[in-house]
Amino acid sequence: MPKNMEFQETKYLARPSPRTVGSILLILTLAWLPARAQSPSTTGTWNSPTTLWGDPDLQGIWNNSTTTPLERPAELAGKEFFTETEVVERDDEVFRTRNTDRTPRAGDPGTYNEHWWERGTTAKNQRTSLIIDPPDGKLPPLSVEGKQRAETLNERRRGSNEFDSHEDRPLTERCIIYRGIPPIPTGYSNNYRVLQTPSYVAILQEHIHDVRIVPLDGRSHIGPNIKQWLGDSRGRWEGQTLVVETTNFSESAMVRGVRGNPSERLRVVERFTRIDHDTIDYRFTVEDPRTWTRPWHGAIPMTQVSGPMFEYACHEGNYGLENVLRGARAQERVAADVTNERRR
Repeated sequence: MPKNMEFQETKYLARPSPRTVGSILLILTLAWLPARAQSPSTTGTWNSPTTLWGDPDLQGIWNNSTTTPLERPAELAGKEFFTETEVVERDDEVFRTRNTDRTPRAGDPGTYNEHWWERGTTAKNQRTSLIIDPPDGKLPPLSVEGKQRAETLNERRRGSNEFDSHEDRPLTERCIIYRGIPPIPTGYSNNYRVLQTPSYVAILQEHIHDVRIVPLDGRSHIGPNIKQWLGDSRGRWEGQTLVVETTNFSESAMVRGVRGNPSERLRVVERFTRIDHDTIDYRFTVEDPRTWTRPWHGAIPMTQVSGPMFEYACHEGNYGLENVLRGARAQERVAADVTNERRR
């Protein structure tokens, strides 16, 4: 790759300490150990399994694919849940409208065929939106400052060519970050592997294969001057629920699917509760008083899958990004030739 194509984001990356490396190795070792046997129920209800050291066992591979949108569509205003019949009808409609198994059109070669998509279903929660509060299923209004920052960002985008440089291309296309926190589902690779030790929880996400190492020992967050793509997470157990608080996001952090751009005040609290053998009830709260007028809350069920989880290699060596910019330069040359021809 040409030297001027090198990424500039490495300032947010830190070399793992020996303690962190040791923790990861311990996690991988303990992941092979069996969890404590699930205790029998005398009432016929399901009892959550525990690890060898007594914590609720969340380990496994989990998928949060869903056809439920982040915000409730206008035509469903006032409707919080679908009926079972409506769930089937909606999933059929989503399949018909988004099906990529079609004949390519002129100038449009299409995208991945339908085999590669994992769109999920609404059947697990039957909700009409992932946002559960505000009650209308919508993001809260932007604050005054949030509106100003969003407009500044839009003006900057309007005044620049998004193909000028690799720095103008989206972070997802540059294979830097895809999900953000909370991990709002997309069309594929919605898989997460959870590993536990007495002192840490590790969450590997399939998309661009980021690993979050969440300490459970009560330590404070890192210094406020240290910012990271996925922030700095700290966890604790509240009964059967793993609570993870994340702060210290970089200025380029993303909350997928929202308008505006979060500030350094962004704080996300996630709650993982295993409610049966195959389901984690995942809930989250997003707060950023410099961006929104109030916090907002969401819920996404996570379903256990057998795996395996595959490597998401993005485009290795980032040759795709180089070709995107090369194509833009070729289009500019064609446009310049047309302009010169008209002037003659």
